[in-house]
Amino acid sequence: MIKIGMMIVDRYEILEKIGTGGMSDVYKAKDHKLNRFVAVKVLKQEFSENANFVSKFRIEAQAAAGLMHPNIVNVYDVGEEGENHYIVMELVEGITLKKYIEKKARLSVKEAVSIAIQVSMGIEAAHNNHIIHRDIKPQNIIISKEGKVKVTDFGIAKAATSNTITSNVMGSVHYTSPEQARGGYSDEKSDIYSLGVTMFEMLTGRVPFNGETTVAIAIKHIQEEFPSPREYVGEIPVCVEQIVLKCCQKSPDRRYQSMAELIADLKQSLISPDEDFVKVADPDEEASTRTITDRDMVQIKRQSENRDSMDEAMRLNKDVHERERERERTRNNSRYYEEDEDEDWDDDEEDYDPKMEKITTILAVVAALLIGCILIFLVGRTMGVFDFGKEEESQEQETEQVEMIRVVGMHVDEAKKALLDLGLSPEIKYEESSSYDAGTVLRASVQDGLMIDKGTNIVLTVAEASEGAEVPAVTGKSQTEAESLLTKEGFVVTVVENPDASVEKGVVISQSPEAGTKAAVGSNITIRVSQGAEDNKVRVPDVRGMTEMDATAVLTESGLSVGNVTETPYEDAAWTDMVCYQSYSVGSYVDKGTVVDLRISTGPSQKTYRYTEEITAPTEEPSYQNGMEVAVELVAQDGTVILNTRTTTFPLPANYTGIKSPSGVIRYTFTVQLQPTTVTNPETGETTTEGGGSETKTVERQVNFAEE
Repeated sequence: MIKIGMMIVDRYEILEKIGTGGMSDVYKAKDHKLNRFVAVKVLKQEFSENANFVSKFRIEAQAAAGLMHPNIVNVYDVGEEGENHYIVMELVEGITLKKYIEKKARLSVKEAVSIAIQVSMGIEAAHNNHIIHRDIKPQNIIISKEGKVKVTDFGIAKAATSNTITSNVMGSVHYTSPEQARGGYSDEKSDIYSLGVTMFEMLTGRVPFNGETTVAIAIKHIQEEFPSPREYVGEIPVCVEQIVLKCCQKSPDRRYQSMAELIADLKQSLISPDEDFVKVADPDEEASTRTITDRDMVQIKRQSENRDSMDEAMRLNKDVHERERERERTRNNSRYYEEDEDEDWDDDEEDYDPKMEKITTILAVVAALLIGCILIFLVGRTMGVFDFGKEEESQEQETEQVEMIRVVGMHVDEAKKALLDLGLSPEIKYEESSSYDAGTVLRASVQDGLMIDKGTNIVLTVAEASEGAEVPAVTGKSQTEAESLLTKEGFVVTVVENPDASVEKGVVISQSPEAGTKAAVGSNITIRVSQGAEDNKVRVPDVRGMTEMDATAVLTESGLSVGNVTETPYEDAAWTDMVCYQSYSVGSYVDKGTVVDLRISTGPSQKTYRYTEEITAPTEEPSYQNGMEVAVELVAQDGTVILNTRTTTFPLPANYTGIKSPSGVIRYTFTVQLQPTTVTNPETGETTTEGGGSETKTVERQVNFAEE
């Protein structure tokens, strides 16, 4: 069992309890080895006794410990001591996204998209390391005081899902994907669905599906159409609506296929909020009727022209053959007539000139050859065999144009291949970036959607891995100046105070990492600040768990004073009437006479309930009739009488708060008048009257109260 002030493995000092969940409790602790504050998550007793769960939990937690990303709560250590199984994590000062949404009712579109981008980048880093979260929800997303968004609980979800843990332990079913609700295989796209539900809640302030039981909600995720966030908030841009709906498709194949795709669309929605650019895959699209685009029309015309040219060539070829056959018939007929006219031969023989006949024959042959060559040339040119200068003319006339595709957010290799496939010429420029993964296309020289000539040169600006920012030198500077310098460079500052007689009070003694080294923007820089000579300082003792009198005595003996003493609820009943909080951390050094405020535990906070439903008539009793006078009592389970009245009209309005029991009973009491009956003696014929009078009836109805 974990107690405040105890040491785990002689390294982590438990300082205070800062949270609790279905499977674990979270404590703030100090890592004395590295001199920093951390969060220690300790499994609850019922899970620590399950060896199978603990084994899977350790394996997954160790895998999660390999993740280092600005948008992930980093895991530092995993271990066990006795019956306590724990994870040591980065301590993030802030609130969960769930509480942030409750505080603001709903978030603006820009803020919701910005948070979603940071969450997506954290999940993407996990997916790249083959780690699936499986329990993405606002409760597992933390917003730090600096506005940094971090995802937590990697690893614990998979261990839980492997051990048939009930839904009240696993977290809300409101964010589960349909495949998880069916108990089937889940992968990276299950996280995308859960993130889509989280975006829906950020934008609208409510979850998409609700029900009286977890089973009812799970069935809605499987069967019911996902609602549009614009139904609840009309000013949400169409592109953001489409991003949420694409994330939350029932079929994983129709969702975003990777976090990189989702991040690209989210960023585009910030740049072009009025543009409807989100493409949702439709498996029925191939079989559906679609509008012919200009590009399709050009292609159809080109194919039609090719067919017409081929038809013309075939027709000319046919005409040539017809003419050849006609000439052959003419020659045959001519020979026939010459043979038929033998009787005139003698007459014509006088006019016969052999030399002229030879010349005529030669001319006829030459003419036939010329005609044949011309016909062959015409047919060949028509069929595209002899293009010559026309080929260049055709190429000039048929310079094709293509539509520029969207490549921003794609990996450079994918973008290059896509552009080459279109006949474009990609050129790569690199730009150092710490916000995007190396190889991601940041910009293109041509805007997507424009029609451009094939062969056009497209300049792609691609993210190059940043070496980080140089850590400035702050040793010897005042604490205020040091924090200002480091924060300006984008670092998170952790201050550790130590007494040092050789360094003036409030001056930085040392820093880690050292000055001049490179560190990722957003990483933590620890500075040690002098508190002056130790002789003038007092070490704050641990008075938690003591009575007020004992705590006062210990603080006074240490040279400190007791300030305000107030009472407050505290979940651990064993600490009732004990000090559960002190205003200075245990072990820190303060000036003598420093005033320490204390809080005394009043025990676990008392839950209260309310009852606001109308009280209806006791119709379950058949003898009740409208208008009867009825005594009505509403009594809580602990015997407290909430209502005691008499009435003849129903329903009665009810609005009772501050009830300390979760249930109670409504008791109705009323009098029923009995009708007399007349009985005749069959032997004597004498009649008598029996019955009559009145009877008191009591009806009790069990009711449950709603938690406030």
